[in-house]
Amino acid sequence: MFAKSFQKNKKLEEQKEFTLKNLGGKNNYAQISNRAEHVCVLPSPWGPCQQQREEEESQRRKSENNAAADMDLRSELLKSIWYGFSALDLEKSGKVSKSQLKVLSHNLCTVLSIPHDPVALEEHFRDDDDGPVSSQGYMPYLNKYILDKVVEGSFQKENVDELCWTLTAKKNYQPKKNSSFVLPDKDAFRLWCLFNFLSEDKYPLVMVPDEVEYLLKKMCTAMSIEFCGVELEDFFSQDSVQQSGITVWTFLEMMNSGKITRGIEMGIISMAIEEVYREIVGDVLKEGYLWKKGQLRRNWKERWFTLRPSNLSYYTGEDRKDCQGNIALDGNCCVEVLPDRDGKRCMFCLKTLSKTYEMSASDTKQRQEWTAAIQTAIRLHVEGKKSLHKDLKQKRREQREQREKRKQAKEEELQRLRALQEERERKLAELELLKEAQKQAQSLLEKDEQRRRQQHEQLQQALEVQLREAEEARVSMQAEMALKEEEAERQRKRIQELEEMQKRLEEALQQEIKARLDEEAFRYAQAGLLAEEEDKMKALMSLQEEQEEYILKTEREKQELKQEMEAKSRSLEEAQRQLEEVRANRHRVDQDVVAAQRKLRQASTNVKHWNVQMNRLMRPIGPGEKRPSLGSSYSSFQIPTQRDPGLRLRRRSDSENQDEERKENVEKRAGNDLEKRHSHCSNGDMNIP
Repeated sequence: MFAKSFQKNKKLEEQKEFTLKNLGGKNNYAQISNRAEHVCVLPSPWGPCQQQREEEESQRRKSENNAAADMDLRSELLKSIWYGFSALDLEKSGKVSKSQLKVLSHNLCTVLSIPHDPVALEEHFRDDDDGPVSSQGYMPYLNKYILDKVVEGSFQKENVDELCWTLTAKKNYQPKKNSSFVLPDKDAFRLWCLFNFLSEDKYPLVMVPDEVEYLLKKMCTAMSIEFCGVELEDFFSQDSVQQSGITVWTFLEMMNSGKITRGIEMGIISMAIEEVYREIVGDVLKEGYLWKKGQLRRNWKERWFTLRPSNLSYYTGEDRKDCQGNIALDGNCCVEVLPDRDGKRCMFCLKTLSKTYEMSASDTKQRQEWTAAIQTAIRLHVEGKKSLHKDLKQKRREQREQREKRKQAKEEELQRLRALQEERERKLAELELLKEAQKQAQSLLEKDEQRRRQQHEQLQQALEVQLREAEEARVSMQAEMALKEEEAERQRKRIQELEEMQKRLEEALQQEIKARLDEEAFRYAQAGLLAEEEDKMKALMSLQEEQEEYILKTEREKQELKQEMEAKSRSLEEAQRQLEEVRANRHRVDQDVVAAQRKLRQASTNVKHWNVQMNRLMRPIGPGEKRPSLGSSYSSFQIPTQRDPGLRLRRRSDSENQDEERKENVEKRAGNDLEKRHSHCSNGDMNIP
């Protein structure tokens, strides 16, 4: 009855877990409600920002992981408590007295570090004062007043296991004292804890053969021996009931029999059991000695390291009594391999947000194992998982379920094949009957064949008569076909002549179309050339206007320069009267004169450049114009008319060139006069005493 209640409680827990996952856990549900109220009073209609939603999503995931961890812890505690309750049920009726439950509840509250309320137990079972309390009545109390108050990390689960083991071992575990191979109580307790960890979540608790084999392989690996599955197969083959799973007492009896660990010392077996227990139940991913570099003194010391999914602890020795430090692992941690230095080899480091821990292993294999184990621990912490072997157990369970499904599918396939075989045999019997019927039908067919032969001979004679008539008709048809062939030959020749005529007409049509297209293209090209010539004329006229403006500007600058030169001449005349002043200002006047000459030369150069450009642009190219060859006669030259725009532009450019030449002559004469004056001034200066 207690097993049924535990299964019922398991279903309730699964429903609760499913509800918590959908709502994001109890705490998260409250947060969602508070957030909804907070959103209602916001003045802005846009709701919370993206960062707040991301924080709520991360909080929801953490709540889901915490809820799943709470459910796993509850399930593990229920397995141990189930043994304690079953030990108190001496009559195996599923009922335990209230006094025994009080003692059990008090002890559970003590080891779980929660306050015990005996009054609540009395009020919960006040209707059952006359008789023992059933498991259906104790389970709600256990969930409400004990398991719901459990806080992970506030108690040692090993103490709970020891309490339940003490209760159940007195009744169920009674090894033979005179046997040569008996496990110590500590090893039996650890095997019991390993059994509970690897057992199925169904009551009564059993461990399937695959998990038994997995546990024995882990123990053999710890003892550095090869596992032989023959004894295990013989053990399971003795009883067909055990193939679906064995109880913990059967498992301990098998271990005490010595068949699996034959020829191995008890000390080695105990060490292997302890190592496997710490790895699976204690969530120890790896243990061993490493050299660690200090943070302050920077010296190297050998420490015993213990790696779990949440932290990396190191002690002074293997007894793990003096803890020297604890390194918390999270998603921000990483492990890196370091080169050999400081006389240490096989080095690696563990980086956290605040510190970097440098360590050295004994060999490359140990360094690889440690780095892989630390990376596994970081991955488990990032994924929100607290135990590697719980995850592996779940994966093995899923693989077994898949194998069961495949096995069931194979059985269904075999049943279908058997049905097909039966159907085939039935069809073979029907086929034999059909063969008998076929023989009878064959005799009837032979009789019908004879009758058909007679009818065939009669039909053949009639067909011969019809064949002769058809031959005569064929001869007449051949003569008629010959006449039709001659007529058809004449028609074919006529058609060929018409086709040739059609081809010639099509070629003539294509030539005419091509000529028209060429003419149209020539017209378009001529129109484009005329438009281009008109654009060039417009550009040329605009350039001419700009040149005229520039010439006027140059004339104004020349007038200003002449005035300046006259002023300088007057200053030179005055300098003859005032010799001291001329000597002081002579150098400045010389520089001004040189700058003026440079400006004049630059202006003349610019004017020549523009004249060259104008001469090049004064000759527009007419449409269809070609350059005359060197051997052409003088008669091909034609005098341009007065209306030719190119002739007008050339005349204008010639007149402008003549003006420019006159201006250059004037500038040269002015420059010569200026040089003469300078020479006179310099001579006058030299003659003055």
